[in-house]
Amino acid sequence: MTGELLINDGRTYVSKVTSDTTMVVEERTDLSAPFLVYTHVLDWHTIALPNEVNSIQDLEAFILEATKANDIPQVFKLEGTIAKADIHIQNLPEGTPVSSPAEAHQGQTSYALEDVDVEIIGFFSKEHQGVFTHHDSFLHMHLITADAQKMGHLDSVEIKEMTLYLPVLSSDAR
Repeated sequence: MTGELLINDGRTYVSKVTSDTTMVVEERTDLSAPFLVYTHVLDWHTIALPNEVNSIQDLEAFILEATKANDIPQVFKLEGTIAKADIHIQNLPEGTPVSSPAEAHQGQTSYALEDVDVEIIGFFSKEHQGVFTHHDSFLHMHLITADAQKMGHLDSVEIKEMTLYLPVLSSDAR
């Protein structure tokens, strides 16, 4: 469990810790992961996030309301500018046994971002807490900067201006 993985529009990125203040992000296809959640989206609904949606908690409440007609797990994407964000990258030494979330998180390195354009890819599910979302959230998100120089698991965010993309589901087809 060294690094974070993100697949966005068919491109696979991995981030790795190089120091407490630096990371490297590479586009690669020769990767494996101990767990992975993915989907394929053909078309998106776009929604400009209201100004009052500023944090992960605000975003979760907004997505909960926006998706209540389609009460199923789904992917979402955000594009825009953040004022601040905290991301982390897993960085356990090779061979470290992991049998609990606490053990998995002991090796993470955190990074702070400010005033940058980003994409955030996330999954929303009310059914998978502790499986692919945190035990206290319906969301799991990874952030990548627009220049693809920084990428990691999103821990906190202060949103400036963003557009939310939700998948057009087959029941949405007209």
